[in-house]
Amino acid sequence: MKALIALEDGTIFEGKSFTGPGETVGEIVFNTSMSGYQEVLTDPSYTGQIVTMTYPLIGNYGVNEEDMESSRVHPMAFLVKEYNRIPSNHRSTRPLADFLKEYGVLGVEGFDTRALVRHIRTAGAMKGVVSTEDLDPDSLMQKAKNWTGLVGQDMVKRVTCEVPYGWADNKPVPGTAFSTAEKGLTSPLKVVAFDFGLKYNQLRIFTELNCQVQVVPATTDAATVLAMNPDGIFLSNGPGDPEGVQGVVDTIRELLGKKPIFGICLGHQMLGLAYGGSTYKLKFGHRGSNQPVKDLTTGHVEITAQNHGFCVDSDSLDTNQIEITHINLNDNSVEGMRHKTHPAFSVQYHPEHAPGPHDSLYLFNRFIDMMRS
Repeated sequence: MKALIALEDGTIFEGKSFTGPGETVGEIVFNTSMSGYQEVLTDPSYTGQIVTMTYPLIGNYGVNEEDMESSRVHPMAFLVKEYNRIPSNHRSTRPLADFLKEYGVLGVEGFDTRALVRHIRTAGAMKGVVSTEDLDPDSLMQKAKNWTGLVGQDMVKRVTCEVPYGWADNKPVPGTAFSTAEKGLTSPLKVVAFDFGLKYNQLRIFTELNCQVQVVPATTDAATVLAMNPDGIFLSNGPGDPEGVQGVVDTIRELLGKKPIFGICLGHQMLGLAYGGSTYKLKFGHRGSNQPVKDLTTGHVEITAQNHGFCVDSDSLDTNQIEITHINLNDNSVEGMRHKTHPAFSVQYHPEHAPGPHDSLYLFNRFIDMMRS
């Protein structure tokens, strides 16, 4: 089935759908990972985006329930060079196409993904439309232009949980997660995790480190969180523009200094705003599992998994209060920071490695140590 991919600047690519008919609009971005497409598809941070994979062959190992990073697929469409219709892997339970169809997500193959990625790297991420129904390039280009885009929009409200839940037996558990057992050296640490679009592997790692995790909606106020008397507060990743998210920055400001705080990706950006800083949109974002990051406190270089289109502006931070701890070696953008007087730190990348390298797992242990001190 013929499909057109139209960018707002008039660039057109012709492919074919491997999931049936449909039409969708979103911001067209690319991911450089060679594997992990299921984790990419189920990452809530891709809400509102059309994802292009740079690796040419996708679908060869199918999908399975164990590799889900949330309860559903989040990108608006999925673009690949070549789709493999016959998966070959003992863990596979069904083909990728069936998985995308279940969630109503368009899959398109058979076009020059390299040319699309090179265009985005030159011109920047931009709005686009993918359609099998409207094959008029001018019409599709206008639809792309008319879309509101991500800047200034609150995308978190589209992905955050509606009610609190815990995590046990590798799955969400409705209700209250915290027990009433007395605290001790071996008792579980209690972590309240704000769900801005979190990934399940973050919760898996916390439980492996002997933590009880209570996930709460992004709109939860500071008083409610403090009433739970957690040992620490986790600010998750999530989609879109941090400056478009309503109310969360004020909540974080109220929590600063009262409990240890650890932020990842959007949580890192929200902390930056709470510190009084600002954020900006990157030209084409960082998305993939091979981004080099330097830890300025040790001089060590980590290969990291990343997925973000916005970044904290280093010039906007008060250096008397905030220390930049990590930078991206490709463009020197801020990848980590800590507060000099409050127990709070954050990173822009994804130490939970889903998918990606394990170099940065130490950050979870750093948070554990901070909660125990």
